[in-house]
Amino acid sequence: MALFIAPVIVSVLALYVVWLWGGVAAFLLASMLAILEVTLSFDNAVVNAKILEEMTPQWQRRFLTWGILLSVFGTRLVLPVLIVSAVALTSPLFITVLAFTEPLEYTRLLSSAETAIKAFGGCFLLMVSLKFFFNVGKKVHWFAPIERHLARWGRVEAIEIALALAVLLGVSYLAQDAPSIVLRTGLMGIIIFTLTEGIAHALNVESTGAVRSGLILFMYLNVLDAAFSLDGVVGAFALTTALPIIVVGLGIGAYFVRSMTVYLVRTKTLAGLPYLEHGAHWAVFGLAIAMLGGLIVHIPEFVTATIGLAFISLAYISSRRAVLQRTF
Repeated sequence: MALFIAPVIVSVLALYVVWLWGGVAAFLLASMLAILEVTLSFDNAVVNAKILEEMTPQWQRRFLTWGILLSVFGTRLVLPVLIVSAVALTSPLFITVLAFTEPLEYTRLLSSAETAIKAFGGCFLLMVSLKFFFNVGKKVHWFAPIERHLARWGRVEAIEIALALAVLLGVSYLAQDAPSIVLRTGLMGIIIFTLTEGIAHALNVESTGAVRSGLILFMYLNVLDAAFSLDGVVGAFALTTALPIIVVGLGIGAYFVRSMTVYLVRTKTLAGLPYLEHGAHWAVFGLAIAMLGGLIVHIPEFVTATIGLAFISLAYISSRRAVLQRTF
């Protein structure tokens, strides 16, 4: 539990500063955002934990230190600014000033970039889940009839890329608006995933495991965190347009999620819950479909929010039942 001491101290200090800055209302909003981020990001923690197991203790510590800075200021602050800047065809500096001086206008511009955000995040997360399900080396299956069948199809070269491209093409035809933006940003999500996976695999083949446990996986984890968090950043503006509150609330949540990830690795929790990783990837798949489906029809936030919790809860129950059956 020592892992959670620093997040608790940072959270108390950050919320105190928010309270001094904006009063009780700001304190409550930041607290609510932090709780929502932790609750809805457990699937992220489980997926990250499996990757973090391959990293050295030194890089695990960097995941909590340098990584949290990238997560808070990169994904929650800089990345939305860059996306809005690209969509609005204006400079990032202007958008940054706008975010702090005219938050309502910034929120409007960010909402207009929602199509790009959903297409990028949806395609990236779709690749994450398909890569897992089409893994021919996967021996443990949760939904056995489906997962065994998918694992056999994994013998087809680059099948996950072909399927993701087919889904993206179909979504772009059916999208309510801006099909060209859907195609461009969706392709970016697929390309970035493929490049990071390919580079990590190449380094793993051509060198020792120490390289794979370092910078490449660190970068991949942060890109993965960004894809998980983009939709939540947009949703946070539905509660408040005050950027400091959003950054503090989501930042606190991100810190706890990362601490939870390291905790899962160090306690070897995944080893004792055989289906938890599967549940996390089904949750990722569900989130990806919800993000891409949201480009075609309106999907209530309640549905998107409960996908991860539902799959993780079912996987946990199934894992405990399987462990008990082995015991007896």
